[in-house]
Amino acid sequence: MNTEQIDKRYEDLDIRSNDEIIKILINDQIDKFNLLLNYKHDISTAAAALANRLKKSSTGRLVYAGAGTSGRLGVLDSAELFPTFGWKKERSTFLLAGGIESLTTSIEGAEDREEEAVHQIKNIEIDERDALVAISASGSTPFTLAACDAARRSGALTISIVNNKPSPLFDAAEHPIAIETGSEPIAGSTRLSAGTIQKIVLNSLSTLTMIRLNRTYGAYMVDVKPTNKKLKERAVRMISEICLVDQNKAQQSLIDAKNNPKLAVLIAKGLSVDKAKYLLNLSNGNLREAIGKKFSNS
Repeated sequence: MNTEQIDKRYEDLDIRSNDEIIKILINDQIDKFNLLLNYKHDISTAAAALANRLKKSSTGRLVYAGAGTSGRLGVLDSAELFPTFGWKKERSTFLLAGGIESLTTSIEGAEDREEEAVHQIKNIEIDERDALVAISASGSTPFTLAACDAARRSGALTISIVNNKPSPLFDAAEHPIAIETGSEPIAGSTRLSAGTIQKIVLNSLSTLTMIRLNRTYGAYMVDVKPTNKKLKERAVRMISEICLVDQNKAQQSLIDAKNNPKLAVLIAKGLSVDKAKYLLNLSNGNLREAIGKKFSNS
């Protein structure tokens, strides 16, 4: 597989200067980054399918599966959905080879345990309401491949992110995304360029999905959960800028909305709490549509 191959350009890497090595590492990631736009359709198609699946049920989950660096990147993406987009914590989870301990410790042989993946799939009772994103640089990690196969048999939507094609995981998923990053400056160390590319793909995939699930308004994260001082200040600023009101009115609207920024925007625009809730529900949480209904009924 290409990610395991030696790049002859770097056979003397260890005897180069520190500045040269850092330049090589950075330039390799930049070169691989420049490949990404060639795959934008694959990512957007997968995101559309993901959003459509998660729209069908109020309990459908976004599940990530992987081993090592790939698995940890999935955990990171999963963890950031709630604070950024207000995505319910129970609607996102992860399957990690070696379990939670492998977040911080390398568990020898964990990525080869196909039966563990099947057990984890059964344990979370994955079904047709759910979607699974399987991540593997090689595209052949037994744990990740088994998780994808088991999830697909259970009716879940399956998406794969790989750095080798052809590969078993590319073939296993309904919506495969293969960014062929090739060899690394340190052969097989896919925490380098392959990991960087996986992170960008995950960022793009989940962000577009959340946009299509009405979790944003323009460039504003209007479903953010203002659970600390910084996020409360961000929410007040958003309300002020969207509604063209001063900070005091924005802050009071957020209080009236019980820290729900979307509701607060509609309240700041002159609606009662009950009317704001009604319009948001009528618009399936789409704030732009709710604002449009507010003015069309004025």
